[in-house]
Order: sequence, then structure tokens, then C-alpha cells
Amino acid sequence: MAKLVECVPNFSEGNNKEVIDALGQAISRTPGCVLLDVDAGASTNRTVYTFVGSPEAVVEGALSAARTAGQLIDMSRHTGEHPRMGALDVCPFVPVMNVSMEECVTCAHVFGQRLAAELGVPVYLYGEAARQESRKALPTIRAGEYEGLPEKLAKPEWAPDFGPPTFVPRWGATVTGARTFLIAYNINLLCTKELAHRIALNIREQGRGTDQPGRLKRVQGIGWYLEEENIAQVSTNLLDFETTPLHVVYEEVCQDAKALNLPVVGSQLVGLVPKKAMLDTAEFYIKKEKLFILEEEQKIRLVVSRLGLDSLSPFHPQERIIEYLVQAGETDRGLVAKPLSTFVRAVGGRSAAPGGGSVSAAAAALGAALGCMVGLMSYGKRQFEELDPIMRKLIPPFHQAMDELVAMVDADSRAFSSYMEAMKLPKNTPEERERRMVAMQQGLKTAVRVPCALAEKVSGLWPALKELARHCNLACKSDIQFATLVGELICTSPCLSFPTCVARP
Repeated sequence: MAKLVECVPNFSEGNNKEVIDALGQAISRTPGCVLLDVDAGASTNRTVYTFVGSPEAVVEGALSAARTAGQLIDMSRHTGEHPRMGALDVCPFVPVMNVSMEECVTCAHVFGQRLAAELGVPVYLYGEAARQESRKALPTIRAGEYEGLPEKLAKPEWAPDFGPPTFVPRWGATVTGARTFLIAYNINLLCTKELAHRIALNIREQGRGTDQPGRLKRVQGIGWYLEEENIAQVSTNLLDFETTPLHVVYEEVCQDAKALNLPVVGSQLVGLVPKKAMLDTAEFYIKKEKLFILEEEQKIRLVVSRLGLDSLSPFHPQERIIEYLVQAGETDRGLVAKPLSTFVRAVGGRSAAPGGGSVSAAAAALGAALGCMVGLMSYGKRQFEELDPIMRKLIPPFHQAMDELVAMVDADSRAFSSYMEAMKLPKNTPEERERRMVAMQQGLKTAVRVPCALAEKVSGLWPALKELARHCNLACKSDIQFATLVGELICTSPCLSFPTCVARP
């Protein structure tokens, strides 16, 4: 599968539309780069670009934009609310799909070295790409900002990782590195900049210093005022949204704002957000408010509502959630994205894949869908009102399994194809035969792992299926019976698949 790296360059220009557009065009015109988002801020005088591509492509895209910035941005004239030290202030590389952090570190090193060589500017490494422990944190490198660079560059301990230790007035300095997904998240307040900053100091991990740490781990924060919106914001960076999720930041700010009698008027996501971050927040509010929501689309809508993500501008999930954007750009979305008739014809073709494993996964997904349907047909109706608590418990496992089993349709086909590709490897020399055997064994393990996981997933539904059969709407009797028959068949499918795979040459 294709390797995908996200690059998020932050340029110190948020007002001049011609410059903002020119930087975007420099990225989007780079072969292999897909520009996903452009987020410009007038008060911060800063624009965040988000694009994806192969490791090699994103380095070229970032360099192309940097060259353009070198011609159009003059840091000696720059002012803005956001801390900054250069025309291209920071340029992180983030692993998205089939890419290791080490590969992103390589991207940062290659980019930094080439940027310094081409433009003759100082470049620092941070995050996972840092060569010194003291330079891992971006705020540490950026302390003193652009105005403090002449003094900073004169100190031996602050010699750049690439480029000359000299001050370049038009450019300043650039920081590049590799990191996990960062979420830029701002909470809106009707108050002064100083009050917003007081709350930021309370919650950010750094707090007010080593003797007064803040409450939230892996969170950076600052308070500022957006003149164009006439509101203050607690502006945060979530360095690890699984350590500190979106809803925790929002609720903590609300708590402090309430103590100060300050109104919170929504919040804002800058750039893109991982789907998991949104769904984790949805689960928090579903549990907190004892809601019953199954569909992903509705969960996302709940988060937009509870956090007020559309308070400053419309929030369009298809344009803001990175998985949706990546999926929209894929040319081959697999068997499950094709019409049913096409899938059936593919199974009936003269090819070993898709075969029995993909068909089993499709059948299992339909069986789980029937279980979900029977539950929903027994829920939310006056005549079955006493069943609502039971159905709230029984429906979610079927709904979740339905989505997971659909994914196995393509997983089985890909797994078997990897085994078949291994069989085609050359076998002329002892080394080639050994390499072929290792690849075949790995492919075989992968090929049998999918039907095994399929059977395990389906067998895990039996308790829920039995309870559903005891309580469901009797009008759905035949549907629950068919779901049971499908489950029995799928649980025996590995017994058919394993001997076939082992018997292959």
C-alpha cells in the first residue's frame, strides 16, 4: 500500500491573499502532493497549510513553498499574535499511513539540509528529529522569537542544525521536525486577552513554570485576542490527543471560565483533525448524557454541537477530518466501494482472489447487519418501550461488527494476494529460494490470520444474538434466524480455508 506523510508548514503571513494563494499553489503544483487544507489567521498573521504525499513528494512540496516564501515574505515587517521566528516558522512531518516515525525524521533532515543549502538560512530540528534533548520542544527553540534571533544565533549552544549561524532579516529561522499528529484547538471566550492567558497558564502542562505546572499533560497553551472576531481565545496545541483528548481541554477551560464568570462561546479547530479524536469526544458526551447514537456521522455532529466547532465558521467534516480527505482522494477504494454486481462478477472471475474469504466476510457483515436491523426494529417503538434498555445494550455490538466485517472483505483479498505475489518470486539460486520461502511463509500467516479473525469476531456475537432472539420483535423472526445460520457458517469457514492454504505449493 502507498506510503502517506502529512506535512504542516506554518508560514508567517495571514493577511495578504496573493501570498497565501501563491504558497498554496507552490504545494499543490508539486507532483505527488495533495493540498488538504489552508487555514489563514488575520490576527495571528499566520497560515497553516496541510498536505499529504509520499515521503519524497512532501519534502519537494515543502521546499517549493519555502522558495516562494523567500521571495514574498519579509519578516522584518511581520507582526502577529502567534509566537514566530521565521518566514517558514515551523515545518513538521507526520506519519499518516504505512510510514514509520523514522521515515518522517529522515524527511525532516533532508528538508532542513536542502532548505539551508538553497536559501542560506538557519534551520533547527525539533521533536523526534531533534539531535539534542534540549531542542525537542518547539517553544524552547522559539523562545525570544524573531526579535531575539541575532542574540541567540551568536551563542554557540544555539548554533543551528543546518545553515549558517547568521541572522537573515528577511527570513529569520526555520524549525523542522517529526512528530505525531498535533491538534491545534482554540476555545472562544468573551473576555480580555489577559484573562484568556490566565486560563491557558492553568491548564497547559508547562503551567507558570517548574514550580507551578499546569493540569493537562501534553498540552501547550497561550491566551490571545482575535480582533477580527472580537473575542479572546485560549489557544492550545494537543501534542497527544489520546493522553489529553479534545473534550478534556474544553471542559477544563469551561470550568476555569465559570469560576471567573466568563462565557465560553464555542471553540475552533485549526487545520485537520484525526477521526478518532472526534469519535473519542463523541463517546465522552454519549456516556455523560446517557445518549444512544450509533452512526458515525451523527457522532461527529454531536461533537460539533457540544464543542461549538461551527461558532466562527461552518465545520464541514468531509473537509476537516483527515481520514475523510484521504479517502476522497483514493482512486482505488477496494471491493467494498464497488457496486454489489461488480463484487459478484469479481468473485466469479478467473482469479483466486477475491474468493471464499472475502465472500465469508461479506456474508458475515450482512448477518451482523441483520442483527442490527432486528434490534432497531425492536427499539424506540411504544409497543416495545420496555425493551429499550435491552436494545440499547444489544444493538451496538452488531453495528460495530458490521463495519469491522466489511473491512475484512478487502483485507482477505489483499492478504491472499500477498501470498500469491510471494509465490512469483524468483527461485534460481539458494538465496532466492530462501527469500521466496520466507516471503511465502509470511504471506501464508497473513492469509490465514484474516479468516481466523473473522470467525473470532462472529463467535463473539453469539451471546448478543441469543439474547436478541429472546427479546426481539417477533415480526423479525426470519431475519434473526438467517443471521444465526450465517453465523454458524462463518464460524466453520476457517476449517475450510486453512487446509487449502497449507496445501498450496
